[in-house]
Amino acid sequence: MMAWIQLIAGGSLIVIGIMTMCVAVLGVFRFHYVLNRMHASAMGDSLGILFVILGLMILGGFQFGTLKLMLVIVFFWLAGPVSSHMIGKLEVLVNENLKEECEVPEDGNF
Repeated sequence: MMAWIQLIAGGSLIVIGIMTMCVAVLGVFRFHYVLNRMHASAMGDSLGILFVILGLMILGGFQFGTLKLMLVIVFFWLAGPVSSHMIGKLEVLVNENLKEECEVPEDGNF
């Protein structure tokens, strides 16, 4: 009985994660502005990867491999916002037509 509960919980988390990533891909194709696309992809990736890896952790049971999957989640959650910020800052510095799209600080501080 416990194996069935583990299978249903793990499988449902994996399906939720895949659906979250699919919605993020749809957001990337629907938005026209690069910063909106980047926000959709970054949020969808973080949440989708979290659900998929949690599902894998439940399916695999709690062992040493589960610790490795937790470290993967921590790495993605630490590296994702930093890389998104750097890409966004580069877009603000490079795009000359950005003031037509949104408010940009004059002093360059973000």
